[in-house]
Amino acid sequence: MSQILKGKKGIISGALNNMSIAWKVAERAAEEGAEIVLTNAPIAMRMGEINGLAEKINAPIIPADATNEADLENLFDKSVEHFGGKVDFVLHSIGMSPNVRKGKHYTDLNYEWYKQSMDVSAVSLHKMLAMAYKKDALNEWGSVVALSYIAAQRTFPDYSDMADAKALLESIARSFGYHYGAAKKVRINTISQSPTVTTAGSGVKGFDGFISFADEMSPLGNADALACADYCIALFSDLTRMVTMQNLFHDGGFSSTGVTPQVIDRFTK
Repeated sequence: MSQILKGKKGIISGALNNMSIAWKVAERAAEEGAEIVLTNAPIAMRMGEINGLAEKINAPIIPADATNEADLENLFDKSVEHFGGKVDFVLHSIGMSPNVRKGKHYTDLNYEWYKQSMDVSAVSLHKMLAMAYKKDALNEWGSVVALSYIAAQRTFPDYSDMADAKALLESIARSFGYHYGAAKKVRINTISQSPTVTTAGSGVKGFDGFISFADEMSPLGNADALACADYCIALFSDLTRMVTMQNLFHDGGFSSTGVTPQVIDRFTK
């Protein structure tokens, strides 16, 4: 390990179990020398195994519903208190759609659930950034990374309203990235990750078939959760301090590939 995060302090949201990208990010950040605070919504904590991760990397857990401003204020206050100073990096790994879970077709959404999808999966990033900005909780040259998906920009029918949420997430990163960068040199980026075997991803209809398709469409194959964690570590480090307001594809080349012989062979045999 190169210890490229030695001396840095960060908040990792969304670690549910050892399949989670956030879980891998927390492990890798600790290996690279960072001190970590873990956070997740209370309901997610009851479903997951975050206590085991906290023990492994010697990190406190500060429960917070990222849609609740009071919870976020407590999260940043308690984190700064724990660290004895400001935060250097934040991972936003939060997403949920009741419409997807309930199998609602995109043309027939439940709009109350739609608003919940937007609030949890996208607006929560704005709320998190706004609270950090208000509390002046991030160090200059700090880094915020949120996890996205290519459905924000191209149509994947079964991804339903999560595609809208990811599009909003990416827009928030650009817009807030300008203001936070100009004021405090804080950088904000999204990572558009390959389809990844996680608890959340597996809830999307046809996921198993699509992950195989994406692998055949990507010259390097699908990027797994650990590879995504490594990319997050790079974005948290000082090596990427001039990268901000970007949506960065981490998908083995899927986003730039039109078609491959493997996919053609599927339909011509």
